Amino acid sequence: MAGRKRQRQGKKKTWALAAAVLALCGAAAWAVLAPRAAHVSNSEASSAQANSAQAGSVQAGSVQTAPSEPAPAQQAPNDGIDELQQLLAGMTLEEKVGQMFLARCPRRDAAQKAAEYHLGGYLLFSEDFEGRTPQTAAAEIASYQAAATVPLFIGVDEEGGAINRISRFSAFRAAPFPSPQQLYQADGLAAVRRDTLEKCAFLRGLGINMNFAPVCDVSTEESDFIYARTLGQGPQQTAAYAREVVQAMAGQGVASVLKHFPGYGNNADTHTGIAHDMRSYETFEQADFVPFRAGIEAGVNVVLVCHNIVECMDAGMPASLSPRVHEILRQELGFSGVIVTDDLYMRGIRDFMGPADAAVQAVLAGNDLLCCTEFEVQVPAVVEAVRHGVIDQAQVDASVLRILRLKQALGLL
Repeated sequence: MAGRKRQRQGKKKTWALAAAVLALCGAAAWAVLAPRAAHVSNSEASSAQANSAQAGSVQAGSVQTAPSEPAPAQQAPNDGIDELQQLLAGMTLEEKVGQMFLARCPRRDAAQKAAEYHLGGYLLFSEDFEGRTPQTAAAEIASYQAAATVPLFIGVDEEGGAINRISRFSAFRAAPFPSPQQLYQADGLAAVRRDTLEKCAFLRGLGINMNFAPVCDVSTEESDFIYARTLGQGPQQTAAYAREVVQAMAGQGVASVLKHFPGYGNNADTHTGIAHDMRSYETFEQADFVPFRAGIEAGVNVVLVCHNIVECMDAGMPASLSPRVHEILRQELGFSGVIVTDDLYMRGIRDFMGPADAAVQAVLAGNDLLCCTEFEVQVPAVVEAVRHGVIDQAQVDASVLRILRLKQALGLL
């Protein structure tokens, strides 16, 4: 433990030094990372604002567990596995559970809360960059890392086009990143690869190590809610796009995230309410699963599960809370990496279940990371569920090991 403390202190000093260096960086470096591009109109999807909520009591009958244990995930060879096992063994239950939360960055005391709740990471939105410069934003992010015992995931949705959390602001880039459709129409997958590499450098320069992209939902109808964020092509073209982005992001220090499993289709916006997907399982096999399979085979780091209630898979639970949907992802599509929920603060979940129960059910369903806003309620709820035997400690350990393994792969550990 003494060696572990010295390592942590050394890392905190490193992050503090990084904060000072980043704060002193001139705008000249950003001129390299922010080349001019044609202006793209940018309208950001609505994001929920943090509100305090009372934790609902966790009842044994209010949650569902997986009908059978997923097949053991295939793990890539890892010379540092013993080190990660030792790190895991030295963590308290609170530290382990905290690692499973990717929280909406609070407006106040973010560094302090990252340390207090042992968070796995923060997800940043446009308001976290508005009115700031690349240097001040990078220094702020570095301060969060300096406070954390285990380095944080710092995530963002920088999809291009309709969803640009950062490049929408001219202080960060001359023009917003183009949409997947614009890139594809301009120069096919070659443009997609160039854009992806530039975007990784752009994000990495700010201290961001996870981009919630690519969107690999199949949509060819402009009337679909999700259409503007997709490639706008069929399953095979979308699969090639997903593969290209994942391969381009590999080794860039920024984790890739396929979304929104099992495929969004033509469903309504779950930011604003519950959505039911009435399509057949055959439709998913022939269309929606195709890009996800391609991304998984290409080595994607993370898969995000949506909140749609997919009737052919589980008519009683949103996909993000469904053990059956996660079983399909693990066993039928063979994904062995980190699974993350869509934001649990969205109306598609809040209209279905209270925050504490939703967090517990999300873990029981098989998620490794919980994307959330109400972490101050949800972290204690999951800790108590483990203590009372509702959630198996072994499941928590397996999830945290996957998280630590990804952090190691990104160079954070």
